[in-house]
Amino acid sequence: MTSIYEPKTLSETMNDLQSYYETMYILRPDIAEDEVTNHIDKYNKLLEEFGGTIIDSQMRGKRRLAYQISKHREGIYVQLSHQGDGQHIFKIEKAMRLSEDVIRYMTVKQEGPLPTPRSSTKSSTEAEDKDKPETKVETKEKQSVASADTSTSSKDDVETKENAES
Repeated sequence: MTSIYEPKTLSETMNDLQSYYETMYILRPDIAEDEVTNHIDKYNKLLEEFGGTIIDSQMRGKRRLAYQISKHREGIYVQLSHQGDGQHIFKIEKAMRLSEDVIRYMTVKQEGPLPTPRSSTKSSTEAEDKDKPETKVETKEKQSVASADTSTSSKDDVETKENAES
């Protein structure tokens, strides 16, 4: 008797699920914006020099920390997704440890489908901008309808009060 479900072999499973690493590091909040991009470029280049392959690199922005770290209440978060043999992680974390601008870092091994890099092309930005004015028009129409309803209901309230008094 044949089974409907046939388990995958180890090689098939390995092809579907690839391992990669995500490194999240937090930079000091008082760093200038151009220095932040310099740090991101520096760690991306170091990662490639150490044998890693960058999948995606994103600056997540300045956020409030859960607890105070080195007298800082905020930090600039950067997420770096990368692949490699695992030997490059020690070297990149050592570079972060020696930097005074990195206040915290953590690398986690992930298994599953590789993350898709976010595109930062002008065409996608223009497409998003085209969508936004339409939304604003709809919102204005809804607001005018809502204000008309509000004015009608306030007139009804005044009439109701007058009828109640008489």
